[in-house]
Amino acid sequence: MAKSSRSVADDACPCGSGLPYARCCAPLHAGLAAASAEALMRSRYSAYALGRVDYLLASWDPATRPAAAELVLDSATRWLGLKILRHEPAGDEARVEFVARSRTGGASAQRLHEISRFVRRDGRWFYVDGTFPDA
Repeated sequence: MAKSSRSVADDACPCGSGLPYARCCAPLHAGLAAASAEALMRSRYSAYALGRVDYLLASWDPATRPAAAELVLDSATRWLGLKILRHEPAGDEARVEFVARSRTGGASAQRLHEISRFVRRDGRWFYVDGTFPDA
């Protein structure tokens, strides 16, 4: 049986945009600045799904970013989907409310509902922090 020549770049982007990863979040993961806080949020979700700790740290505001050793992703976690509920840009600040679903191992699916804050500095968006309205 022949091996497939498909790569992750050919697959649908994990962020749920419907675009191939190569035309959606991959350019941001390679260093292109996100056009909006929502685009950054989608690219960060994809980074979680693909285990891209480097990108998560680079796109996190330095004032609130954890140390690299503190950001450990569980390889048993499978990300199941992202739904953007709202995007509220306000100049160089923005909020994005979303729901992300995941499953770790054989456990039941989990739902993360967050309202994230973003800031734009020198033309680049950064994740600042978030609150959890379901908590």
